[in-house]
Amino acid sequence: MSSPAALPPEHSACPAGAFGWGPLACMAGLFFVIGFATWLNGPLIPFVQVAFSLDDVSAFLVPLVFYIAYVAFALPAGWLATQAGPGRSLPYALGGMALGMAITGSGLHAGLYPLALTGLLTLGGGLALLQVAVNPYVTLLGPHARAAQRIAIMGVCNKLGGIVAPLVLAGLAMHNMDGLAASLTLAPDAPTRTALRTQALDALAWPYLAMAALLAAAACGMARARLPELRPSPLNQPRATQTPRPLPPRALLGAGAMFLYVGVEVLAGDAIGTYARASGLPLNQSGFFTALTLSCMLAGYLCGLALIPRRISQERYLLLCCAAGAGLALLACATQGYASVICLGLFGFANAMIFPSLFPITLRGNAADSARISALLVMAYSGGGIMPQVFIHLAARIGFHPALVLVSLPSYLLIAVYGWYFSRPQPIALMEQAPS
Repeated sequence: MSSPAALPPEHSACPAGAFGWGPLACMAGLFFVIGFATWLNGPLIPFVQVAFSLDDVSAFLVPLVFYIAYVAFALPAGWLATQAGPGRSLPYALGGMALGMAITGSGLHAGLYPLALTGLLTLGGGLALLQVAVNPYVTLLGPHARAAQRIAIMGVCNKLGGIVAPLVLAGLAMHNMDGLAASLTLAPDAPTRTALRTQALDALAWPYLAMAALLAAAACGMARARLPELRPSPLNQPRATQTPRPLPPRALLGAGAMFLYVGVEVLAGDAIGTYARASGLPLNQSGFFTALTLSCMLAGYLCGLALIPRRISQERYLLLCCAAGAGLALLACATQGYASVICLGLFGFANAMIFPSLFPITLRGNAADSARISALLVMAYSGGGIMPQVFIHLAARIGFHPALVLVSLPSYLLIAVYGWYFSRPQPIALMEQAPS
């Protein structure tokens, strides 16, 4: 492992290729893994709902426990990333993900929903460490003005993994969910229903166990890799013996914006199958709707890569994305059937460049606190579990279409206000200063 490379506070002196393209390619592979593991939840929700005979609220425990792991593990992950450095943290993250996949697969094989949820919690903990390490790493790989562009490249890889995941699961285990639901309903006795459930759950358990083995192998490979450690300059960090500085409003409010963003992103990717079923569409298509959302996100990343920063700044693009998301929410509410579901899928295009623009805005002027702020932002990913729960409870009372508007419209508005306010030129007296 090479020695850490000290960076200035705003990391503007580090050209994109200062360390070669190897670290960037390695991070791209990790973002593919993140996308694959994260977006398995979309097709998993309707599957467990059928296989375990769950109601909507119980089925949506899948994203809840997965994303609540970010709250439970983000601070320990931030401490580990600070002490060991991002590069040395990666094998531990991949190992935790491998363990989570193995527990989830074992829970599905045994027909134990609580054990499968425990596995998803563990998987989320491994992902929390991975994201705490890789997001600031990518941000620090080059100048701030192109940070959104680099993160967008990672987003392309992330969404490619997310597109592949539901298609793989749909092909391996979820191609006949309508038939499974009908068979369980028409089964003449409890032993027959149990046998049908066991057969369906086994078909899904083995892919999870295989992914656990692949992640364990990746952890071993990452332990042997030689990545440069990118850290802010020690001259600009608080001494270890001093009490850590309070985080500035930019970081705290940025975490709130991130909470809302991840909530609407997961709503569009994970809840779209349930939304489609409530719109009268076939259950067999649920896995493909998640792939539709992620394909739209991929198109959004490619569009952002083409336009930022050549034609438009990352801050202004953020405002356009929020406006597009708000418009699609209203359009989804005004339409029915496939048209409404496609509008929800198009949320992916609107959402794509929000994260790549939001993360650098939140970190700006606070490179010395990047590990703490990154941990706070990762904790905010819990919005991906909480906001779909809010949506599904609202939908049970007022319907899916109005619930979508009530959850997404205020979220886009508040994200836009945050992006507009903190991307304005600040008076010198109010600018955040690096500690002396």
